Amino acid sequence: MGFYFNEYSDYLESEKELSVSTRESYLSDIRQYIDFLHSRNIVDLSHTTNAIAISYMLYLEKGGGAPSTIVRKLSSLRSYYYFLIRQQLIDTDPTANLKSPKNERKIPEALTYDEAVRLLNQPRGGSLKSVRDKAMLELLYATGIRVSELISLNLKDINTEVGYLVCGSPACKERVVPIPAETIQHLKNYIHNARSKMVHKSTEEALFVNTHGRRMTRQGFWKIIKQYKEMANIDKEITPHTLRHSFAVHLMDNGADIRAVQKILGHSDLSTTQIYSQIQSEMKKQSCVKSHPKLS
Repeated sequence: MGFYFNEYSDYLESEKELSVSTRESYLSDIRQYIDFLHSRNIVDLSHTTNAIAISYMLYLEKGGGAPSTIVRKLSSLRSYYYFLIRQQLIDTDPTANLKSPKNERKIPEALTYDEAVRLLNQPRGGSLKSVRDKAMLELLYATGIRVSELISLNLKDINTEVGYLVCGSPACKERVVPIPAETIQHLKNYIHNARSKMVHKSTEEALFVNTHGRRMTRQGFWKIIKQYKEMANIDKEITPHTLRHSFAVHLMDNGADIRAVQKILGHSDLSTTQIYSQIQSEMKKQSCVKSHPKLS
């Protein structure tokens, strides 16, 4: 019998609409499982049992596998056995009664208010890049929009007179987000004094452009964030979403209702917004520890 690896690979390629990277991920997981079976002197899938599948999960856990990784590998294994059962290559599925490990959501990092101010104050001077970067950082922190939404903004999406922006994507419902007056001033400075000199084509629609006059990319913005994080001496892992997380936590620190925060952030499910309550609680606990003479 064997393991029918080539047959499964053909099945993924011909019948499942998967990207190349996803397909390779499935196959890599199955290769690892087959190696595990070989290490147990199992050379035929008909000899795999529920106990063997459980042993494999424990093996992954003891090897330091994160719950999310183990959940993914179990999903790959179930897909593999589903194919084998459907093709009548084996009679029973040893993963049928397995429970996935609890995949706990990682609490994202947020900046303290002082750290956020230090980060936002890094772009200095009147250079085109500094003016642009200041406007981007201020807008991101003042509105809590996603980085993908920030770089997708066009000039027509911003109303600097009334003070709002319209953002969204095919995956997220379009929404109107208010922009504070101070941030509006940074945007006007950028649009009139920097962007007008950075764009090379009058037909360019993008609000934020790179030094080549084309739309800013996520990768380009990520480099900017990392640069200013180092300059601000912030000893935290910062991602492009860190300012969004910080915006939400600081709103709640100042008494904002969680449903109002949900609406501003564009979350369809309140449980997604509730993660910020956990961040808020964790940050307050860390602050107490640092200020306590016996704990710091």
